[in-house]
Amino acid sequence: MTQIHAEIDFVGDLGIIAMSNCADFGKKLDENIKRIRKEAGLSTPDTFLIEIKEVRFANGEGKIKIEESVRGKDIFIVSDTGNYSQTYKLYGFENHMGPDEHYQDIKRVISAIGGKAARVSVIMPMLYASRQDKRDGRESLDCSMILQELENMGVRDIITFDAHNAAVQNAVSVMSFENIYATYEIVKNFVADEPDVIKDRDNLLIISPDVGGMGRAIYYSTVMQTDVGMFYKRRDYSRLVDGSNPIVQHEYLGKDVEGKNVMIIDDMIGTGGSMIEIVHELKRRNAAKVFVAATFGMFTKGIGAFEDLYNKGLMTRLYTTNLTHVPTDALDKPWFNHVDMSPFAADLVNNINMNRSIEPVIDATSRLKEALGK
Repeated sequence: MTQIHAEIDFVGDLGIIAMSNCADFGKKLDENIKRIRKEAGLSTPDTFLIEIKEVRFANGEGKIKIEESVRGKDIFIVSDTGNYSQTYKLYGFENHMGPDEHYQDIKRVISAIGGKAARVSVIMPMLYASRQDKRDGRESLDCSMILQELENMGVRDIITFDAHNAAVQNAVSVMSFENIYATYEIVKNFVADEPDVIKDRDNLLIISPDVGGMGRAIYYSTVMQTDVGMFYKRRDYSRLVDGSNPIVQHEYLGKDVEGKNVMIIDDMIGTGGSMIEIVHELKRRNAAKVFVAATFGMFTKGIGAFEDLYNKGLMTRLYTTNLTHVPTDALDKPWFNHVDMSPFAADLVNNINMNRSIEPVIDATSRLKEALGK
């Protein structure tokens, strides 16, 4: 181990490889780690970022070249596999990169490192193939497959956020799997935006949009000391639409929402169709203010429907993080709150590199209580 400070044993000199799909987040991560170390009286380099070249040939094949030595370093590869804005030329056509291609580039980086690093960790905020986490018939089990593949390539740690099904970590036996939640940062932003709603928590309800997210909603409601409710999705299992069984009806279970402020909590917004229906259902039941919060805002059909909700007075504000790419036209909307997760991620990386427990970083309960108390 490299001894940099009297009381700290670093795994190795820290190196961050931020893929182009999350270059802005990588820069913020770098700046926050430098800030943390300067505040602790530690010397820091000009940057922890390691330059790479992402090459794409005209037929679509790619390669990764690392521009400096990584020997003995503690490497963190950061990749947003959900960034659809990345493009390259394919036979003269402009082609948008999908999750498969982003994941392939992660493997190319690991291959380019060639086993020379002291340790390789992968920060994949939105876990690749996370919705293909279980098998219900003759279908691929992608999430399990990629985790085992990364483990076999020598990755020591996977760090992800709000995994669709955290039980998928059972697919790997040696590699560390850290599933982190954005609860504190989202609630902190909500407290800053809506102090009157927070002061009147007897009049606030936390809502889960489905059965699967009930655990998340219960955690929010417990920490925020509010009641909780849930919608149950009745689906038509006789047919598939865009890869999933269409929702026939939303059934509500919980306390009466009439006159109540409501916060809907979920892990991700895909098309947004289900979330939009629930907003309508809550307003039909005469809810007061309706807030929406999701760790990942993919908006695969654009933000137009949410803009419409806001303009009609059905939704007050939407919270999502910068852990994955969002449509740029959402950033300046008055109803959109883009929660910055880079300071939190910097704390996480800093502790791991210092061989310290990350429990104080990821345990948001005490910090949430303090923020809500204030």
